[in-house]
Amino acid sequence: QFDGIDLQGYKWVSWRVWLCRLGFVLSLGLLWIAFYWWPRFAVLVHCSSCPPALADVLILKDSSGQQSVVEVLTEEVEEGRSALFTCLQKTLLRYYLFEELRYIWVERKGAFCRVSSLHEDWTCSKLYDFQSGLSPQEQSSRRSIYGPNLINVPVKPWIRLLFEEILNPFYVFQLFGIVLWISDNYYYYATVVLVLSAGSIVYSLYETRRQSITLHNMARLVTDVTIRRKSGAKECVSSIDLVPGDCLIIPQKGLLLPCDAVLLVGECLVDESMLTGESVPELKTPLQAGDRQYRSDTEHRHTLFSGTKIIQAKCGKSGDDGAVAVVTNTGFFTAKGHLVSSILHPQPINFRFHQDAGKFLLLLGIVALCGSIYIFVALYKQNATWQELIVRTLDIVTIAVPPALPLAMTAGAIYAQKRLKKQGIYCIDPPRINVCGKVSLFCFDKTGTLTEGGMNVEGVIEGGPGGFSELVHDPSLLLPKPLLFSLACCHTLTLLEGQPQGDPLELKMVESTGWTLHEPEGDGNVVPATFGRHKVLALMRPPTQSLQNREIVSLSAVALVQRFPFSSGLQRMSVVTVAHGWDSALAFMKGSPEMVISLCRPETVPAQFSSKLRKYTSEGLRVLALAYKQLWLCVHREEVEKEMYFLGFLMMKNLLKPESAGVIDVLRNVNIRSVMVTGDNLMTAVNVAKSCKMVGSDENVIFVTATAHTDQAAPTLKFRLENQGTNLDQCPGPFDYHLAIDGKSFAALCDHFPEYLPKVLMRATIFARTVPEQKTQLVKELQNLGYRVGMCGDGANDCGALRAADVGISLSEAEASVAAPFTSKTENITCVPQLIREGRCSLVTSFSLFRYMSLYSLVQFCSVIILCTVKTTLGDFQFLYFDFILVTLLAIVMGRGGPSEELHTFRPPANLLNLPILVSLFIHTCMIILGQVAALLITTSQKWYIPLNSTVFETDNLPNMEDTSVFDLSGFQYIIMAVVVTKGYPHKKPICQNRLFLLVLFSQLCLMLWLVLHPLPAFFLQLYDISDMVFKVVLVGVAAINFLICFLVEVSDINHQLPSSLIFPNSCRLQNNQFKRLYVIKCYSDLSPLR
Repeated sequence: QFDGIDLQGYKWVSWRVWLCRLGFVLSLGLLWIAFYWWPRFAVLVHCSSCPPALADVLILKDSSGQQSVVEVLTEEVEEGRSALFTCLQKTLLRYYLFEELRYIWVERKGAFCRVSSLHEDWTCSKLYDFQSGLSPQEQSSRRSIYGPNLINVPVKPWIRLLFEEILNPFYVFQLFGIVLWISDNYYYYATVVLVLSAGSIVYSLYETRRQSITLHNMARLVTDVTIRRKSGAKECVSSIDLVPGDCLIIPQKGLLLPCDAVLLVGECLVDESMLTGESVPELKTPLQAGDRQYRSDTEHRHTLFSGTKIIQAKCGKSGDDGAVAVVTNTGFFTAKGHLVSSILHPQPINFRFHQDAGKFLLLLGIVALCGSIYIFVALYKQNATWQELIVRTLDIVTIAVPPALPLAMTAGAIYAQKRLKKQGIYCIDPPRINVCGKVSLFCFDKTGTLTEGGMNVEGVIEGGPGGFSELVHDPSLLLPKPLLFSLACCHTLTLLEGQPQGDPLELKMVESTGWTLHEPEGDGNVVPATFGRHKVLALMRPPTQSLQNREIVSLSAVALVQRFPFSSGLQRMSVVTVAHGWDSALAFMKGSPEMVISLCRPETVPAQFSSKLRKYTSEGLRVLALAYKQLWLCVHREEVEKEMYFLGFLMMKNLLKPESAGVIDVLRNVNIRSVMVTGDNLMTAVNVAKSCKMVGSDENVIFVTATAHTDQAAPTLKFRLENQGTNLDQCPGPFDYHLAIDGKSFAALCDHFPEYLPKVLMRATIFARTVPEQKTQLVKELQNLGYRVGMCGDGANDCGALRAADVGISLSEAEASVAAPFTSKTENITCVPQLIREGRCSLVTSFSLFRYMSLYSLVQFCSVIILCTVKTTLGDFQFLYFDFILVTLLAIVMGRGGPSEELHTFRPPANLLNLPILVSLFIHTCMIILGQVAALLITTSQKWYIPLNSTVFETDNLPNMEDTSVFDLSGFQYIIMAVVVTKGYPHKKPICQNRLFLLVLFSQLCLMLWLVLHPLPAFFLQLYDISDMVFKVVLVGVAAINFLICFLVEVSDINHQLPSSLIFPNSCRLQNNQFKRLYVIKCYSDLSPLR
C-alpha cells in the first residue's frame, strides 16, 4: 500500500493467454465480454501474482473499495538523465496511469509513487534556486519523467464509443432478449425494441461525445510561454514542454496560466473564479524564502494556479519584462488537473438507495430463477421441444428483471436538474440531487453567505497603555498618526484600469480614510529619493482638502515597499511603509484581535482589551485589531510581525442578508440543523446566529474552551455560560442551549478530548475562527456521526468543505463552478430549501419509478407464468401494447410532478429493502396474482367457456378466453400500480397538479375499458370477443377491488402499523447507529452530555 492505494502485481503467463484466446473462439466471444465486464477476473485468469517491481499489470484498490486494473508502461530514459533525481537509478522508467495521474516506480521506496512526490520536499529557499532556470537537457530529462504538461480529456472516436455503448450490460441484455424474441416469433416486438434501442444508443453517443468535447475544450490549454534558461537567455516554448523547476516569465499584460507556479518576483492580480467561484480578483505576492517545506495550500497567496487568469503582472525590478515564477506542478497534478480528474472520476456516493437497488435486482433475479424452473417443468410436462424449453426458460428472465430498471433510478434526478437550472441552480453531479433529499444538517459560512459580502466602516477606536479613546465614526477625522496610516496603508489593493481592486473590506477601509491609491508607472522602478530608494509597490496619497481643514503643516504620501498578504491560517496581514520625514520605516499589521495581541508588546495592550472586544463583537460588529512598529530595514515576515505596538480596533458592520433569517427558520421548523462555520470572531458569530434565528431568543449559548497540552500545563476542557465569567457547573437543561467553539479549541478538542467530540458536535451550532482545513474536518466529523451534511459558502475559503460535504452549494455568479457540485447564481441561501425540496421530490420520484418498474415486471411475470400453465401465452402485439403504450408512457409522465411548495418535518425514505416497503410489495404482488387467477377462474367457470385446444401451444392458441381475461385484468393492473406507487404530498405536488400524468392515465383507462367491453376493432391484439357483458363488468369490478386494496395498503402508513419488533428485529439496532445513540443522550439526559 502506498499513497492510500492497495495494489497487487501480476505478470502475463503465455500459455494462459493463448488458452483464453482459444476460449474466446469456442465461446463465440462470450468469455471476452465477461473479461471486459470484470477486468479483475481477466487478470486473475491471464496472469500469475508477482512483486509490483516486476509486474506487467496491477490491480488497484482505492480508499472507497473500488478496484481498477492498470497496465504498467515502460519508457527508455537516456543514460545520465535520471541522475537528476537521486531516487531514480535505472534507465528504464516504469510507470502507470491511474485517474489520469502518473505513478512511477521508485527503487529506494520500493513502491509506485506519484511523480509529484519527486519534488514534494522542495523548500521555499530551494524554489529560489530555480530562478536561474533549467538547461534544455535538464528540461528534457524532467519531461520524460513528468510527462507533457497537458490536461487532455480524450474525445473517443465514434466507432469506439459505439463499441463501448453496445457492450454496456443494459444493451447486451437487450440484444439477448431480441435474439430470444425473434427465435420465438415475436418479430414485431423485437423490431420495435431494436429500433428504440438503436435510437437510444445514437442519442447516448451524441450526448457522450458532446460532453467529452465540451470538457476537452475546457480542460485543454496550450499556449506559448517565456522561460528563462540557465544561461540567462529567455526562450519562447510551448506550454506542453513545461516541467517542475522551469523559471516562467509572466508578461505585464497577464496570461491564462497553463501550470501551477509559485511567484518569486513581482506581483500578480489573478482572477480565480473558475476554481473557487470567487469573483473578486486576488493579489498574489512573492514567496518568502525559508527552510520550511513549500505547500500550495498553506502558501496559496503566493501560488498561481493552472487555469486561472492573470489579469496583470508587475515587474520585480528594473529591466524585467514581467513577474517571475517557478513551475511547481504540471498536467493533472495541477489544481485544475485535480478538479478535471474529479469530474472524470467522481467519488462514489455512499447512498443507501443506490446500494439497495443492486440488492433488489438480485432479489428479482432469484424470482426469475424460480420462474425459469417452473416454466421448464411445466413445458417439459407438456412435451415441449428442447428449443421451446430453452427459449421460454430464458425469456422469463427478461420479463422478471426489466433492463430499464437501473435507468428508472436516474429519472427523478434528470427532471430535478432541469427544474433547478430554470431557478439558477446548476449541477455538475446529478446523482447528488437524490442525496439532497436526505440532508439532516446544513453548515453555512457567515460572511457573504448569511451576511452581505460588503461591509461598512462603523468606526475606529484608538487604544494604548492608558486605555481606549472614544469611538470615532469617521476615520478621515483622525490625526495623522500611526492609527490613520495603518487604515490607509495596511492592505493589498491594486489598480486595474485606474480602479482599486481587491478585498471589499479593504476597499471600504481605505475609502473611509479619504486616501487614494496610486501605483508606479512604467517599469515599476519610479522611486523618488525621499522614499529612501526603496522599491515602491504602491503609493497612498492623503486628501489635500481635509489637510487644510485640520490646519496641519504638511503630510506627504506614504509608499508601500513590502506586503505580506492575509492568510486564513495566520489570521493577519502586514505591510512595510516609508514616507518623507519619517526617521525609519513603519510596519503596520491588521488581523483578528486574538492573533494581533499575541504579537504585540503586552505593555501596549489596554487592560480593557477583552471587555471592549466582547462589547463590540456581541453587537454583531466585525472587529479587526491594528498594530505597528518601527523598522530600520526591510526584513522577513517573521521579523516584522513581532514585538508590535497595539494601535486600536477597526469596527466593520456586516449586515445580515434579508433572506437568511427566514431560510434558517424554515430549516429549523423541519428539523434540519443549521450550523455556522466562520473565520470571524466568536462573539460576532454568536450575534449573527441570534439575528438569523440559529439560536432562539430563549436559548442559552455555552462557550466551549479547550487548551492543548503544554510543558507547563495539562490539556483542559471547560464550559462557560454566555455573559458569565465562571465555568459552568450544571447545564440549564436538555433542550435550551447551544454550544459555541472557536478553531483553536476545536483543534485541542480533537487532539486531546476525542471522547467528547461527538457529544460536542451534537450540540454545537457556532464554529468561529476556523481555518479552511478545519471547515473540511468539521464536515467529515459530522458525517462520521451519521449526518447527511450540506455546506453552503461563497466558494473561496470553503472549497474543501464544499467538496467534502454530501451536498455542497457555491454562491457564485459563474454558471457552473467546479468548486462545488451545485452552484447558485442567486447569492443568498434561498437556494438551500429549493435544493432540498427538489432533492426530496427527486428521491420520491426515483423511488416511485423503481417500485413501478419492479411491479410492472411482476405483473407481466405472473401473466406469463399463469398462461404458460394453461398452454398459452401473451401475443406479440399484446407485449407491445403493455410495454410501450401503457408502461413506458406512464413511466415518462410519472416523474414530471414538481416539488411541494413547503418543506415537511420528515424526510423521504431511501431504503428500498426496509420491511414496510417489502411488505407492501409483497401485498401488491399477492393482489396481482389473486386478481389474475380470479379472472382466469371466473372465465373457466362460465357456461359459455370453451377450453383450449390441447394439441396447440402458446401463441398458436390465440385468440382464446384465458389469454383475453388475463390480458384485461393485467392491463388494469399496470394502470393501478402507476396510481398506487406515485407519491405526491408532502414532498411532491399532489397528483392532481400533474395534468399530463392525469391525461395519460385517463386516456389509458378509457382505452382499457374499450378493449374489455368492445375488443373487436383491435383485431391485431388477438383478443377473444366474449359477448357476455355481465362477465366484462365483473372483470372491471375485480380490477376495481384490486385497486382499492392496493391503494389502502399504501395510504395506511404501513411504517407505523407494523409492530416495532418486526421493523427492528434486533433490539441493538438502534444502539448500533451512533447518530441515534447520541440523539437519545442529547434529548433525554437532564445532565450535561459533556461530562
